[in-house]
Amino acid sequence: MEAGLESSRYWYGASEEDRRRRAVDVLQAFRVYRAAEVAMRRRTRESMSMGENELLVLRYLLRASGQERLVSPRELTRYLGVSTASTTAIIDRLEKTGHVTRIPHPTDRRSIHVVATEASDAEVRATLGEMHTRMMAAVVDMTPDESAAVIACLSRLQDAAAQVDAHVVVEASSPADSAG
Repeated sequence: MEAGLESSRYWYGASEEDRRRRAVDVLQAFRVYRAAEVAMRRRTRESMSMGENELLVLRYLLRASGQERLVSPRELTRYLGVSTASTTAIIDRLEKTGHVTRIPHPTDRRSIHVVATEASDAEVRATLGEMHTRMMAAVVDMTPDESAAVIACLSRLQDAAAQVDAHVVVEASSPADSAG
């Protein structure tokens, strides 16, 4: 009888149990990748003596520079989702270590822009360059179908993760509430 069930799966498709097992395997593979990525970012921050937000700012500024775009402290505040005071402290630390400079706004003397220094660009490339090369080598030979499947899966996971459920607080009723 078991052989009959197995052969019917060939004809009718995978069982719900098979589908759930594959889903769990995929999610576990993403968790393992994410753990490796988090560890790599920690090592990068440590090797560059930076906090997470400092590295995020530096990478953001380098991307903007590549687009020939200037970045204001206000834009960094929105990007990080932190207070203006926190942004100022981050910029101060990065400036003190020679990773960024403040330059005057070209038309508004009251404003400034923050730019990454050439030395920090070289440091980031030296620190992250080999890792980026290894990651590119891991995916460059994917077929168009494989690429589409990974992109679609990551997009669905991103959508699922972006839908943060509100934490529902259930207040305990007081003895007076239940007496009435």
